Amino acid sequence: MSSLQQDDNSKIYVLDTNVLLHDPLAVYAFEEHRIVVPMTVLEELDNIKDRKKDVSRDARLAIHALEKLINGASPELVQEGVEIEHEGSGTIGTLSIFADYQLLKDTSGSEWMPMDGPDNVIINSALFLQRQYTPHEVVLVTKDINMRLKAKGAGLNHVEDYRRDKVVEDIALLAKGFIELEGSFWGRVQDCKSTTEGRDTIHTIDASILRQSYVNQYVIDDTESFAGRVIATHEESTDLLDIGFERLMAKHAWGVHPKNIYQGMALDSLLDPDIDLVVLSGPAGSGKTFLALAAALEMTIEKGLFGKIIVTRSTPEIAESIGFLPGTEEEKMLPWLGAVTDTLEVLHKNDVSPQNSMQYIVDKANLQFKSLNFMRGRSITGAFVLVDEAQNLTASQLKTLITRCGEGTKLVISGNLAQIDSNYLSPVTSGLAYIIERFKEFDGSANVYLDGVVRSRLASFAENNL
Repeated sequence: MSSLQQDDNSKIYVLDTNVLLHDPLAVYAFEEHRIVVPMTVLEELDNIKDRKKDVSRDARLAIHALEKLINGASPELVQEGVEIEHEGSGTIGTLSIFADYQLLKDTSGSEWMPMDGPDNVIINSALFLQRQYTPHEVVLVTKDINMRLKAKGAGLNHVEDYRRDKVVEDIALLAKGFIELEGSFWGRVQDCKSTTEGRDTIHTIDASILRQSYVNQYVIDDTESFAGRVIATHEESTDLLDIGFERLMAKHAWGVHPKNIYQGMALDSLLDPDIDLVVLSGPAGSGKTFLALAAALEMTIEKGLFGKIIVTRSTPEIAESIGFLPGTEEEKMLPWLGAVTDTLEVLHKNDVSPQNSMQYIVDKANLQFKSLNFMRGRSITGAFVLVDEAQNLTASQLKTLITRCGEGTKLVISGNLAQIDSNYLSPVTSGLAYIIERFKEFDGSANVYLDGVVRSRLASFAENNL
């Protein structure tokens, strides 16, 4: 890598493999600074790209992004740093490949980590650069928490998580999809203009009453005297559709009625044909999958708005190679979609022949169970799509799925940010959190945090006390 001048304030960022897997275009995220990719990272990407796993696609995308930048550059320039021009900002950074296998031959001293694994080689690369380019700041960027701890313990001064996809600093700041006011809503409203459009009543109130609001955000109060939804925001005023607390609690789908006001808001958005994307988050047992599937059956079979229901979810690492399971794609996915099949059983448990009813519903609704691996490249039209357990998906994976949805498709994404299984995701970097924040001001979407466990008193006690 080329030498740095004393007056050069740019930093040196050493990228770990998991950063490029998490965001294949991460090399464009560091503006005027210098990016270093150790050779070990390229070797790991090479090993991953041919695996029959979802992550292999991200490895290939990362490799293509790197190849695009260094294509045509001489070996000397690749080691010194190829310029990265950032469109729009006018800044220029550099990308270089660090030949760690050559520069770290002598690692017998106590100042080095043992060379017994890729993580340690990458840490040693950062330590070497830190020593060579002092006093310039060398930063190891990794999503592996334990690797960050090891790097700090080994003497690396600067270690960071990859933050480009962190949409909020604290999960408590994540949009809930509703505003819950203390006291009476009408007690806060001094001036209100109400108009009637057909069966709908719309109130125009002062924008300061709700502070920062966005379209399709719900508004309720704790006196149960008002329930509405924001339908338009202006500089000095906000338009609210008056839904009514009682009417919201009277919503129903496939025989399912809301057990609390949060489920009422969720059902309202799920049953609204003008809302293309609904994001449901909340603790286990709050009714996310139950409500989504009931709404899917109602809108597909009873109302005929969709021609099929597609259910998919992220599969844990041990399940990604579904080719080893027997049967068709749908049969292979069934073990990982137990929550959905359990919900179907509950919805039809009182039927004379529950098993026959379930099979009839599966056929009538054209209910399909799909792996995320097989959703890429498709164009999904006229379907109700349910993505379950979305907290384990990255922003890139969810973007791929959302861009598959064509006309006449409704997408429901549900998950619990407290149940992330991925080693490289946290509540603030999960694709679920990313979608909630990025789509909160899109007038074709709504999100609702289902506050409260309704599965059972046992589940509620466990959620609150364990």
